[in-house]
Amino acid sequence: MTEDVYGTALLDYQQGNYSEDITTYVNVGGEEEKDALPLPYLFRTYDEMPAIEKKALDMSEGNILDIGAGAGSHSLYLQNKGKKVTALDISKGAIEVCSARGINKCIHSDVRHLKNQKYDTILALMNGAGMCGKLNALAPFLEHLKTLLNPKGQILLDSSDIIYMYEDAEGDHWIPSDLDYYGEVIFRVAYKNKEEAPFPWMYIDYNTLQRCAQYNGFDCKLVQEGTHYDYLAQLTLRK
Repeated sequence: MTEDVYGTALLDYQQGNYSEDITTYVNVGGEEEKDALPLPYLFRTYDEMPAIEKKALDMSEGNILDIGAGAGSHSLYLQNKGKKVTALDISKGAIEVCSARGINKCIHSDVRHLKNQKYDTILALMNGAGMCGKLNALAPFLEHLKTLLNPKGQILLDSSDIIYMYEDAEGDHWIPSDLDYYGEVIFRVAYKNKEEAPFPWMYIDYNTLQRCAQYNGFDCKLVQEGTHYDYLAQLTLRK
């Protein structure tokens, strides 16, 4: 992360300088789509969160690690409920916002660099599996999270199956043959004339996640399905 466009935008909102939203560009199967990520949404309260996120927060217990914490809305809710939580993000600006909002323990780091810590719950929300970037990076990612998990701990992550984006008018799915996995996309993020370098991201269907999790020593449970191909999964260490 060079420009930290995401963190700059969060800091602007936190400091009362909100004038525009983050612009996202996602390349899916060779076609790029432009969208807006509203900054107020990143500062949402529990009541404003999707049902899947609420369920994950309700299930969180023990020593909790919130990876990709962003503006810290999940961590802040858990802390206010009296739970022990650490907010972690690769964005320096995001962690500054988390601290400014009163989150007691914040870490500026890539979770893949975190060592010698143990947690009962690892939260990876807002498509947390996506930070792997590529499907072939999911196994080492899960192997690393395993080193951070207490024996009876859990990983709660959500994602989406974007197969619908390859659906034609007849309901058939046409996936380009040159794709390694149809859930792998390329993101660009822009804000106030600044732009991050394009980076890989991944949306993973539940069945693929389950197979990879089981292969890497986890039990994987489908906890809840959302309204549009999204879901919440719970991974626990196989006994």
